[in-house]
Amino acid sequence: MHTTLGRVAIVDDDVSMRTSIERLLRANGYATSAFASAEEFLSSGAFDDVIGMVLDIHLDGMSGIELRRCLAAAGSSIPVVFITGHDDEKSHAEALAAGCVAYLRKPFEAARLMAALEQGRTSNE
Repeated sequence: MHTTLGRVAIVDDDVSMRTSIERLLRANGYATSAFASAEEFLSSGAFDDVIGMVLDIHLDGMSGIELRRCLAAAGSSIPVVFITGHDDEKSHAEALAAGCVAYLRKPFEAARLMAALEQGRTSNE
């Protein structure tokens, strides 16, 4: 059994994006847990062993920003990388206010996501 860099939760309602991010993270040494919604993530209880999150802003039901606020209110300091395919100034400002290590517009370069996760991982150690 080999050691991973830790588990990253991916919350995105786009199955192809979720799958792509999972493959990228696994290829770079991370374990992953993927969820189609904020509600699915919350009900899983998976946040105890998560060292980072890749979180879509625009989800069906609870938004990514609402999920981040919910986690913060519960005392969670999981580093979050927000991703979005529907960029606008309001979402960008809300994402930054909710707390994130990066805000990436889809499509984004794999290297930018990996750098953001590394930054979040090392700042949370």
